[in-house]
Amino acid sequence: MSKKKIVFLTGSGVSAESGIKTFRDSDGLWENYKIEEVASINAWYENPKLVLDFYNMRRKDAANTMPNNAHKTIANLEKYFDVHIITQNVDDLHERAGSSKVLHLHGQLNKMRSVKNSENLFDYNKDLKIGDLAPDGGQLRPHIVWFGESVPEMENAANIVQEAEILVVIGTSLSVYPAAGLIQFAHSECPIYIIDPKIPYLESTKQITPIEAKAVEGSKILLNHLQKFIDEEINF
Repeated sequence: MSKKKIVFLTGSGVSAESGIKTFRDSDGLWENYKIEEVASINAWYENPKLVLDFYNMRRKDAANTMPNNAHKTIANLEKYFDVHIITQNVDDLHERAGSSKVLHLHGQLNKMRSVKNSENLFDYNKDLKIGDLAPDGGQLRPHIVWFGESVPEMENAANIVQEAEILVVIGTSLSVYPAAGLIQFAHSECPIYIIDPKIPYLESTKQITPIEAKAVEGSKILLNHLQKFIDEEINF
């Protein structure tokens, strides 16, 4: 018997408990900037140095941050489930916690790409500056999906959700599209658990179990709900 496929859709609330600020917070990362000044394709065209400086700061912050118990709980579930993570986060905390199947919808802070080729990626952990070029001669830019750009991984993410036998939404307000629409790709019999301090209202007939808690505490509560599936796996 193959392991049951559990899919996690994770957002900024998971990384927030590791100390990474989110723009949902009143003291959020973006408070000194308008989003369009640092996180849009137009910002890149108008002031690329500001954009690079902003993401250099974010990269340093993420590198100095450790995975929390929510990341670790999700990673540990690979003992019992075929775990897939679709994350809106651009840090690598899921990977550092031990998760092996992580799809980043909005890109990754520690990867760069040429402005000439969006598919040729480079690992990059230093500050990125104007004049830093890819082998094809194009300026290197963060591998981040900015406002005004398409989300190339959406089709892959939708396919993963369609195959889910259990879906867990954790640390996201389900307010940023197109990512927020992924929940609609779950099949009608798929149990869905939503973990967030403020459960979003959803017009849905799906089997939704709300867990009103932050990510770390909510992941503990989730384990209780998943125990019946774990017991099935152990006793098979």
